[in-house]
Amino acid sequence: MHVAEIHEQMGLRREVAGDFGVVNVEYLEVFEAVEGGAEGEIEDIVGEVEIIHHSLHRCNDWVARLIAFCTRFHAPPSYTRHIFDSAHQPDVVVFTNVLRYYSKYGVIDEIFGVFEKMQECGLKPDACSYPVLIKAAGKNGFLFQSEIIKMGIDSGKYIRNALVNAYGKYGPIDAARQVFDEMTERSVADWNAIISGYWNWGSECEAKRMFDLMPDKNVITWTTMVTGYSKMRDLENARTYFDRMPSKTVVSWNAMLSGYAQNGFSDEALSLFNEMVSFGVSPNETTCVAVISSCSSRGDVAVAESVVKMIEERGIRLNPFVKTALLDLYAKCGGLEMAREIFDELGVYRNLVAWNSMISGYTRNGDVISSRELFDKMPGKNVVSWNAMIAGYAQNGESSLAIELFKEMLEKGIMPDEVTLVSVISACGHLGALELGNWVVDLITAKEVKFSMAGYNSLIFMYSRCGDMNKAKTVFHEMEIRDVVSHNALITGFATHGNGVEALELMRRMKDENIKPDRITYIGVLTACSHAGMLEEGKEVFESIVVPDIDHYACMVDLMGRVGKLDEAKKMIQEMPMNPPAEIYGSLLQASRIHKRVDLGELAANKLFELEPQNSGNYVLLSNMYAAAGKWKEVDRIRELMKTRGVMKTSGMSWLEHDRKMHVFMVGDHSHERSVDIYRKLGELKRKMKCLGYVADKSNVLRDVEDEEKEEMVGTHSEKLAVAFGLIVSEPRSVIRVVKNLRICWDCHTAIRMISKLEGREIIVRDNSRFHCFKNKSCSCNDYW
Repeated sequence: MHVAEIHEQMGLRREVAGDFGVVNVEYLEVFEAVEGGAEGEIEDIVGEVEIIHHSLHRCNDWVARLIAFCTRFHAPPSYTRHIFDSAHQPDVVVFTNVLRYYSKYGVIDEIFGVFEKMQECGLKPDACSYPVLIKAAGKNGFLFQSEIIKMGIDSGKYIRNALVNAYGKYGPIDAARQVFDEMTERSVADWNAIISGYWNWGSECEAKRMFDLMPDKNVITWTTMVTGYSKMRDLENARTYFDRMPSKTVVSWNAMLSGYAQNGFSDEALSLFNEMVSFGVSPNETTCVAVISSCSSRGDVAVAESVVKMIEERGIRLNPFVKTALLDLYAKCGGLEMAREIFDELGVYRNLVAWNSMISGYTRNGDVISSRELFDKMPGKNVVSWNAMIAGYAQNGESSLAIELFKEMLEKGIMPDEVTLVSVISACGHLGALELGNWVVDLITAKEVKFSMAGYNSLIFMYSRCGDMNKAKTVFHEMEIRDVVSHNALITGFATHGNGVEALELMRRMKDENIKPDRITYIGVLTACSHAGMLEEGKEVFESIVVPDIDHYACMVDLMGRVGKLDEAKKMIQEMPMNPPAEIYGSLLQASRIHKRVDLGELAANKLFELEPQNSGNYVLLSNMYAAAGKWKEVDRIRELMKTRGVMKTSGMSWLEHDRKMHVFMVGDHSHERSVDIYRKLGELKRKMKCLGYVADKSNVLRDVEDEEKEEMVGTHSEKLAVAFGLIVSEPRSVIRVVKNLRICWDCHTAIRMISKLEGREIIVRDNSRFHCFKNKSCSCNDYW
């Protein structure tokens, strides 16, 4: 029976007032009645308590007993504290009981506050107090052992057991073993403590040896072995010990279930749960958490809901942990409305997991605004909270916001972990922010963060996306162990730089090392062949794929289109074993533009207008083809079609990093603080280029306007503005790196080639297709993109 229910039945106030002593006695009588099964006699008890003297509560024996009952019946902390404070001169027993109360509910600060008061009263802990203090002190528990020895207190069995547990948890494990060996008599609890300690420190052999030496084992012993092996991801041995158990409790079943759930064996967990129910074992809240977690891994809402229903039918209340697990499940499965309902229902019981799950759920669904609102309201954030929000920004294309939040995290003194840094490094890669990326790498070195394979793979990705293939290769070759993702990251880098030969060579070495290429590997190699114009090599790779998927076909259509084999590309599209998606026709449309095949361009564009009617890029490409051919009526028709369908043209933008800040430019942009200097520089460059024979390519201007106006329009494209700014602010001879959100136009490509010669600079431009490395009036794409 809960305290509130007792008050309700007895008609008593919850507030403790002048009759506090009577309330104490009434509580005691009621607790004893409940303990003795006399709940139906509460009215008689109320009548009898009036004969008890009001000052009886001042007796330490009564106070100690009342606090013990509070511990047993989950009395509110405020009420328990009132009882404790009512004792004018509490003795050691009273102090010990209140220490036990706070220990049970994990209120560590209160434990040491009581301990200080105990010392102020001139009382010293006894053999019953020390176990509580040792447990509460955590890694500093050994200090109490020194005090016990110094004071000559007999280290009773409870103290010794507490020391074994403390050393087993916080180390050194040898000290735990020494205390254990010094025991003249060992209880089952002592054996369990040392076995658990060895598992905690990963000492499987010692844990197993102690288990085999243990004379009498109980269900906790067997469960400890199951839990130990599960933590080491050895589920086979965990299951062996589980199956060998002479008897099992619900805790034993939960240990095995949690082992499966926490190690990603969701099918095995659900199968074991069904077995548990068939044996007639009643699941509890812990069972529910493990099963819901397994359902979360599988994305199976229906099974989780059936488990919750079963729990509720057995009259078991869903505690906050179960509700949090359910919230996490709904958030991962896209059921954000249900997840938010549970989140709001939790109220004051929301823990970090609940907040983090909700934030991740929103970002996973692309709603970074709602995610950030929750993040800002969160009362206490841990590194997982920051990771969820930073990763959310990075995964939803908000790389700049991810980096800004990372900087804020550092300013608040939160130490990032590998997960944080992988997200930030990836964001730097997407932005092409090499300076920021190098700053993060320096931070990793300074903080001595240990990187796993995933961390190194993110570095390869970042350097590749920032155009520094030398560093990408260095990271790759310095890795002691490489997986398929490592190879794919570097192959994809080679592909975007048009290094077909290196991509093919890396795949060959990959096979020699017995690392099997996956679909991403083949996409990378085929893309590299396409950008390098290596048709025969590409065909050979394609034919080696056992079952090519739609992306592999898209790469081949792109490859054949780039080298001018447009009719072959069309034939492949017609003979594909699946319905061609938009990507296929997009490649054909782009190839038709390059090779001026208006007929095929119209065919591809009309298909694209059906498949993705709101993609402005398809309309623009076809308009460019018509404009290049002087078909202005067709240009007007396409522009009118865009208006009718409400299609907005994607604005071209370019950005460049300077002093770890991204500077963004739009076509004809005058908003930059150094706009006057930028246009002055462009004017100088234009005059110099004309002396070298530069003539603006106006074929892609969408309007039938005067040549002078056309030249002005192409002359202020965003990538030209970014390059001019880079020339102004960077050191002579340094590399300029620009990123553009669309494909670079022919005029800008020609102009930047000439600028690289005039300024003696290497200029690297990453557009939405590939890298263009301009140097000495040539480009790495060989004018083929």
